[in-house]
Amino acid sequence: MNKSFAAMLCLLLAAHRAEAFPGDLVIMQGLDKVTARVSTFQAPQGAEVHFGTLGITVISCDRRPPEEPPESAVFLKIIEKRSGEPVTELFTGWMFSSSPALSALEHPVYDVWVLECKRTDNSEPAKER
Repeated sequence: MNKSFAAMLCLLLAAHRAEAFPGDLVIMQGLDKVTARVSTFQAPQGAEVHFGTLGITVISCDRRPPEEPPESAVFLKIIEKRSGEPVTELFTGWMFSSSPALSALEHPVYDVWVLECKRTDNSEPAKER
């Protein structure tokens, strides 16, 4: 990753987190490039979900307040589990719903991207003044 890209990513993340509300459930989509099937699935924070041979764990999930343009930032860990082979770590980092190509999973068979981060209890934390 070059320095200007890393700096832009850090600025985007810092700006996002300044007004972020935490969430506990991520809505994601995955593409199986072999079958051309797109699947929508939910990933609760802290639990591993599976998409094909991938294991996806949501570490952190933040979103902007409702009065701002929609944006979700999700910190993910993605591993690949193939039978008879060791587990391979493919991706660890932030994915942004508005810019899926900014920080993407690079895999020959699967694409995974974030659609939305939300709270399952529908309550918003109090906004600090």
